[in-house]
Amino acid sequence: MSLIVKNITKKYGDKLVVEDLSFSIERPGVYALLGTNGAGKTTSLRILLGMLSKDGGEILWKGNHLDTVNANVGYLAEERGLYPKYSLLDQLLYFANLRNVPKKTALSRIEYWSDRLSVAEYIFPPKVKGKKNSKANKADQLSKGNQQKIQLMAALISDPELIILDEPLSGLDPVNTELFKGIIREEIAKDKFLIMSSHQMPVIEEFCSDITILNRGKAVLQGNLNTIKKSYGRVNLFVKSDVEIASYIESFGIQITNKTPGEYQLKVLGEEQAMAFLTKLIEDKIPIVKFELREPSLHEIFIEKVGDVHEEK
Repeated sequence: MSLIVKNITKKYGDKLVVEDLSFSIERPGVYALLGTNGAGKTTSLRILLGMLSKDGGEILWKGNHLDTVNANVGYLAEERGLYPKYSLLDQLLYFANLRNVPKKTALSRIEYWSDRLSVAEYIFPPKVKGKKNSKANKADQLSKGNQQKIQLMAALISDPELIILDEPLSGLDPVNTELFKGIIREEIAKDKFLIMSSHQMPVIEEFCSDITILNRGKAVLQGNLNTIKKSYGRVNLFVKSDVEIASYIESFGIQITNKTPGEYQLKVLGEEQAMAFLTKLIEDKIPIVKFELREPSLHEIFIEKVGDVHEEK
């Protein structure tokens, strides 16, 4: 076991924003921290990083108190933090120096990541014959997507063992989303420990095996995602037919949760009811295009757990 978060608490005056939060990461991979806006996710991550003090609890990394001055931790913040008026190269070298990365090593990694992320032209402007050397770009001259790439470079420049990603895919176009996903997969393959916060539930299901869902600063669901989904059972039924089947659904007393043209999303009591329904459709020679029985998605579980939240913290 390498990361243990035990009973951390944070208050602002009388307001409790993180309450007795505990979780652990026992092996390399991605752990998800989920919640609505204001649920306490970013506050919890900043406590882990030592950016905010805590009012109780402890955080252990490899058996010792987590100290980001000495531990090799990378952080991609949801609110990007580049200096707008300084050159990108100078900033990346500065961030590398903060992590005690030798300049020669830092330059090599900057070159690698600038090519990998297709931002080399901004960090190392090409020389134009007959003209003075172009000045290096500054952060405020880049698009938000390219600024995000520079932030990711800064997070990875020390080759960290523990990587914290707060909404890493927010605002990215589909091409760059796949690029970032590819990099996350590469870091997983290197046996890194990652903590990810995201509102994109399909992304969490793609990468994360274990999760914590926060509601008003308190964990309301924790554990292995597959185990959690199995505990709900296969109760979500998707049926598509070339003919109207509403009367059949009604006769079996099955709940309709959503309807689109030609397809029903249903909530059944279990597999036995679903199979009886299917048998009846087949007996009556109803043409079935789709019949899918599955566990609830993380999105559905998330809505069930925190759907009553209307205010931000």
